[in-house]
Amino acid sequence: MSNDTWTHAMARGVVRPMIGTGVTPNHLTTLRLLTGIAACAALAAGPNVHGAMLWGGLLWVLSAFLDRMDGELARVGNMMSPGGHRYDYMVDNGVNCLFFLAIGVGLRHATLLGHQLGLWTILMGVAASAALMLCNWMSERYEQRLPGERTWSGACGFHPDDALYLLGPAAWLGWLLPILVASDAATSVMALVILVRLRLLIRRQDSVRDGVRVPGTAASASAATR
Repeated sequence: MSNDTWTHAMARGVVRPMIGTGVTPNHLTTLRLLTGIAACAALAAGPNVHGAMLWGGLLWVLSAFLDRMDGELARVGNMMSPGGHRYDYMVDNGVNCLFFLAIGVGLRHATLLGHQLGLWTILMGVAASAALMLCNWMSERYEQRLPGERTWSGACGFHPDDALYLLGPAAWLGWLLPILVASDAATSVMALVILVRLRLLIRRQDSVRDGVRVPGTAASASAATR
């Protein structure tokens, strides 16, 4: 992931005063985990519970920003470590996948064309969560095989996962049902695209290992960071 986005720059400014205070990236990652779980619990309660969407959205935006803060503190404070990277990776993937499951549960009383959706939204939440988890796992495999290369890159100071911040306002505006439906389709397509790219990369690297040179497979190694 590029670290030159607007949200990375904002997080960098927030964490600089923390350097030398004893606050570590793992502290922020743990806070990201707790706020993410709290946001998902509120969203799972559903829009019929007073204040659930307001607090769920607020906590989600905070959790998403903490995801930027822990990585920036690790970089500017020279506190990067393989263990911290693994912890950050597991928390981010777990919380992001839990979000879609939570809104699926929260929308179980939603109606469409006069019919209560019930179990269907829960199944959609499970499907979106599973597809996102598969995307993350395959992306990690891709980047491990091609160090320095990223599965997805951004532009103009934005990265695709900045879309996570929009999920908070979506909860406030009552747009979670269309978000869930769109996420089911989008994560499935993403999983298919990443699978194809990963399979092609594996085939190219296997060809090189067998002595058949294929252009575009060389890459310099780099240490795992947040």
